[in-house]
Amino acid sequence: MIRECFSVVLERTVQELRGVSCLDLEETVSDRQQIISSRSFGTLMYDLEDLVEAVASYTARAAEKLRQQDSLAGAVQVMIRTNVFKPEAPQYQKAVTVPLPEATADTRILTHWTVQMARRIYRAGFGYHKAGIALLDIRPRTNQQFGLFVLDEVTRSRNERLIGALDAINGRFGRGMLRHAAEGMERPWQMRRENLSPRYTTEWAGVPKVRAG
Repeated sequence: MIRECFSVVLERTVQELRGVSCLDLEETVSDRQQIISSRSFGTLMYDLEDLVEAVASYTARAAEKLRQQDSLAGAVQVMIRTNVFKPEAPQYQKAVTVPLPEATADTRILTHWTVQMARRIYRAGFGYHKAGIALLDIRPRTNQQFGLFVLDEVTRSRNERLIGALDAINGRFGRGMLRHAAEGMERPWQMRRENLSPRYTTEWAGVPKVRAG
């Protein structure tokens, strides 16, 4: 009944509260082999610059997750598509994958590549419904292999401190407090949230409150 009325997740929660184990406990969580960040837009996007802003924002989010597991990405993928649920509208979708000259977790470098890729696959005249990026060929940062034209140690250390400060500020004051200019300010492409499903199974703030009459 719980599954039919709500979801499988809530059904498992009920079972767990009854003492029936549904999820195996893991002492260590395996690192992700790929990190994907994609969203449907709140409205169809026709303008290239709006599309580029969305791709840059998704890249920043994925790069943050990449650094959280202390890894580097050796390749990136960008995809864009129109609304496949409206076949009467002109359709177009494209994805492209590019290997990086040197594996990195630097948001600035990853954004440089994903933005260029988005500009490359964009086609005017289509209303885009969704875009996304994927970080691929992920490996531990401790196994980093530098390219032929490497940065000097001082510059590399400065870049790492800069990214570290960015993560620290956003971690303290909230995601997006500091962001790259390529991500935009007004963000007309953001997903609509007025019909967002309740998050009472994943966030304390979403748990319903009952007050005595």
